Amino acid sequence: MSKKPLKVAINGYGRIGRCLLRALYESGRSDNIKVIAINELAHIDSMVYLTRYDSTHGVFPGTVEQDNSKIIVNGDEIKVFNSNRPEEVSWHDLGIDILMECSGQYSERTELHRFIESGCPRILLSHPGASSSDVDKTIVYGVNHSTLDDKSRIVSAASCTTNAIVPVLDMLHSQYGVNTAFLTTWHSVMNDQPLIDGYHHHDLRRTRSAMQSIVPVATGLAQGVERLLPMLSGRVHAKAIRVPIHNVSAIDLVTNLNSTVSKEELNNFLKKSTNKLKGLFAHSERPHASIDFNHNPHSGIIDTSHTSTSSSGLANILVWFDNEWGFANRMIDVAEAWQKKFI
Repeated sequence: MSKKPLKVAINGYGRIGRCLLRALYESGRSDNIKVIAINELAHIDSMVYLTRYDSTHGVFPGTVEQDNSKIIVNGDEIKVFNSNRPEEVSWHDLGIDILMECSGQYSERTELHRFIESGCPRILLSHPGASSSDVDKTIVYGVNHSTLDDKSRIVSAASCTTNAIVPVLDMLHSQYGVNTAFLTTWHSVMNDQPLIDGYHHHDLRRTRSAMQSIVPVATGLAQGVERLLPMLSGRVHAKAIRVPIHNVSAIDLVTNLNSTVSKEELNNFLKKSTNKLKGLFAHSERPHASIDFNHNPHSGIIDTSHTSTSSSGLANILVWFDNEWGFANRMIDVAEAWQKKFI
């Protein structure tokens, strides 16, 4: 007996929403997960065009057509809505199993319940909840996805950075014990930055041109890590710096371990641990630049050529990740894991 396909809708068809749809087809999982509707304020002509052609991820390796208010991808019809209010979309009539909330506009439980009250039985966020109480669960696939259940209604897939670093901290703490951790994220530009200086954001740094400067920004990564790894509460500190490239990011981890370990021993451990997370994590010791990881589906790739340790228990580890493509693939993984609990 064949498994019933998971019916999903996407709310917000920006960078992650489009990567999510493309990743479904490019990974061969579009038979199991069917996108039946997209709600996006942009005009459908633009949606079709940007699905077909992407400056970062290339031309879609299939067909993307338009039929009135529908997008047809490889022959699959997807209804398009253009509403900025959850109540204005007939979610009840669509019969979806999960709404993929990719607009980033909804992170509080009271706001998210507007979707549930309008006919969405479950919501999977492409961003963290405003607080831990605003979602039923925050999931990093490969770490705690087994905790998903059929009672949850609002689940967050965390963020691209938490997916890239939480598995690393989890494996390090289990093996050596993490006393403190300092995380510096070198993140590619995002659409909350302008191309040229302008009145664009309340954070004055984000009023500066994204492509002309390295720009420090605020980050909630430390809090995100502690939600997933509460045993490290108060031990994790983070900062984020936007760099003028279009995609692929890196996290520079400096940690004080409770055990002294050599570079060779630590790299051997990291290689064995990532091998156990095949498909989610990888490692490489080759001389890389960030572009090498564009369109890479892993949550993170540990660059073992940059690993260093000291006799006092300090360790430095570099993790690369495609902040768009890797995270979109993890959202699909979370949806499939959740599907097993209620279908």
